[in-house]
Amino acid sequence: MSKEDLGYQVKDNIGHFIINRETQRNALNLETISLFLKHLDQAECDDTVRAVLITGAGDRAFCSGADLGSAAKNRIQEGFRDYARLLKKLAGYPKPVVARINGDCLAGGMGLMLACDIVIARNDVKFGTPEVNVGLFPMMIGALIYRNVLRKKAMEMVLLGHKLDAEQAREMGLITRAVPPQDLDSEVAITLKLLAAKSPIGIKIGKEAFYAMAD
Repeated sequence: MSKEDLGYQVKDNIGHFIINRETQRNALNLETISLFLKHLDQAECDDTVRAVLITGAGDRAFCSGADLGSAAKNRIQEGFRDYARLLKKLAGYPKPVVARINGDCLAGGMGLMLACDIVIARNDVKFGTPEVNVGLFPMMIGALIYRNVLRKKAMEMVLLGHKLDAEQAREMGLITRAVPPQDLDSEVAITLKLLAAKSPIGIKIGKEAFYAMAD
């Protein structure tokens, strides 16, 4: 596994992506976003990759959002554009994408998570869109929020900025299921093994049809 800001490797027909910025609570910087786009293209063209897994390093955070403050002014806009490209690419990815939520998932991290097809989380982590607390609004992930959550629940989440526990997130439709921390890896492994055994063509066509009808 690469020790870059985003590690990528293929193992047992699964493309493993891990955000390697534990001390920054796995926030996405320009390099991380660029590497995501690069390796997603690589995984899409690799016939040995049957599914994709996304997670973060450590156990404090899956992803706490964007970390673009240190970038030059002209590159901040580039970062926003590339983040939007990343969400769009994941949301329409032809192979199944699983998020392993190993820690808190906030702000832009919610967009990354919601763009995935299946989300398995520890039952002791927190979720939320706290942007409103600093005078902002989660505009870039709005479409993904409304794709997954009923309108009134979505508005309550983004307007109040409260953190949600895993059970609340599951009830709202933000995640697929919440499991005890000690069961996270086994639950993820079982899901990935089942996905890897399916027909790639059938899954690609099925995903396209499912999201076309949903949207």
